[in-house]
Amino acid sequence: MELCSVQPRVGAIKPSNLNKAHESVCISYTHTHTHTHFQNHSSHTGSRGTGAYPVTHGVRPEGEGTHPGRDTSPSQGTPSGNRTPDPPESRTAVQPTDECRNFVKVLLSRRGGLFVCGTNAFNPLCANYTGDTLEMVGETISGMARCPYDPRHANVALFADGNLFTATVTDFLAIDAVIYRSLGDSPALRTVKHDSKWFREPYFVSAVEWGPHVYFFFREMAMEFNYLEKVVVSRVARVCKGDLGGSQRVLEKQWTSFLKARLNCSVPGDAHFYFNLLHSTSPVLRLQGRDIILGVFSTPANSIPGSAVCAFDMQQVARVFEGRFKEQKSPESIWTPVPDELIPKPRPGGCAVQGSRFNSSNAFPDEMLNFVKTHPLMDEAVPSLGHKPWIVRTMVRYQLNKIVVDTEAGPYRNRTVLFLGSSKGTILKFLIVPGRENSALTSNIFLEELEGYNPEKCGEGSSQARQLLSLELDRPSHSLLLAFPSCVVRVPVARCQLYSRCMKNCIASRDPYCGWTRGSTCSFLRPGTR
Repeated sequence: MELCSVQPRVGAIKPSNLNKAHESVCISYTHTHTHTHFQNHSSHTGSRGTGAYPVTHGVRPEGEGTHPGRDTSPSQGTPSGNRTPDPPESRTAVQPTDECRNFVKVLLSRRGGLFVCGTNAFNPLCANYTGDTLEMVGETISGMARCPYDPRHANVALFADGNLFTATVTDFLAIDAVIYRSLGDSPALRTVKHDSKWFREPYFVSAVEWGPHVYFFFREMAMEFNYLEKVVVSRVARVCKGDLGGSQRVLEKQWTSFLKARLNCSVPGDAHFYFNLLHSTSPVLRLQGRDIILGVFSTPANSIPGSAVCAFDMQQVARVFEGRFKEQKSPESIWTPVPDELIPKPRPGGCAVQGSRFNSSNAFPDEMLNFVKTHPLMDEAVPSLGHKPWIVRTMVRYQLNKIVVDTEAGPYRNRTVLFLGSSKGTILKFLIVPGRENSALTSNIFLEELEGYNPEKCGEGSSQARQLLSLELDRPSHSLLLAFPSCVVRVPVARCQLYSRCMKNCIASRDPYCGWTRGSTCSFLRPGTR
């Protein structure tokens, strides 16, 4: 198995090495007659797959993984080691030729090198590579529960406390959705298999590490509404990083801390107008004295077209997981809150604490473990910060689906700018203005719309060709990297030259990256400029 570069060379795996605007990035990864492209590289701690063809990937600087050979298979609970399962003939017999390649779905920084997983022609594999020469280190390992079989299936991955946390599907038909931990000193754990209370056709968007937990953001079919039609809602789930699984009787080799709650991104009123489909999130940001995460949401296809950006306070997210649980007593009954007196002790879904009566999740009583198994859903939804979206766009011919945030914009590094990618390949740029009396209440100023797609470099701009697969901020070059199906494009974060002849227009633009300088021109203000 070999990782090689086609053009540009190895160094091009870093965004800062893209020296030319509109430069296309392509890294080949070949194994057993398969071929794939790395289409993007990011600076976060986990990878995000889009679930669409072709696939983009993210890299986040994170640390340590150990001994992949010690892992256990998520399905059988037996050591997987370096064994590569042979895919059934029926898997590839009906697949289009373009899909029988090796699409890289996980690309993470690990111990100074890279940890890579690919679909490998519907037979997923993972391997470690050196960071400089991209040579494979050790043997390949099974990608089951770490990487989907189909390049169109969404997945996320990150390393936390030396363990690999993944959210994906474990089977060819994408029936068994899973959150899985592997490759570290902790035992391999997974979510309960084929239980719609835990997952129902999820689409995984992102994962973040915060405190003693890993949080997973996704959308799925709701099961708590008594509607005839299917309703998709957005969720956040969490697991304890130190979870060791349940007892030999209940939740053995499965999460004892898995809980999930709905994300409420809506416009308030007599009847809330919901943006139910989560598309992208930011990392956890420190803004206005809070740890917050921003999400891009949209309405479903059969609704009024619209998109919104909502902010969620991570402290509020944690409080929801300390609230009431939701249950359905029978298949015909409605979902109701569980009375407090019926909740067992210790509280279900919590982390085991060293020195307490239950210093390991293996020691939790069966009553508590059974409750967690049958009651993973919280009653309360996580409210958005300020109880309304930060940004709303409705009745437009595009959908917002990507987000990057610069929390250190401007010469004093004290302004916050949002860059929102759209389905037509453009970037909408907003300045966030915090409220003076209440930091939860913010306003925004629309600065400009940047054209990202370049027909000269990427080909004619059909709707599919303009599909924005990934959006990243490259701070050293003060630019954005946009990944499209056929190319990667670099766009500067500001176009100050548009106001170069008029001081009034330069100042009125409100762009924190631009300022009127002594040379009587509107110029880009680098950090530290006085």
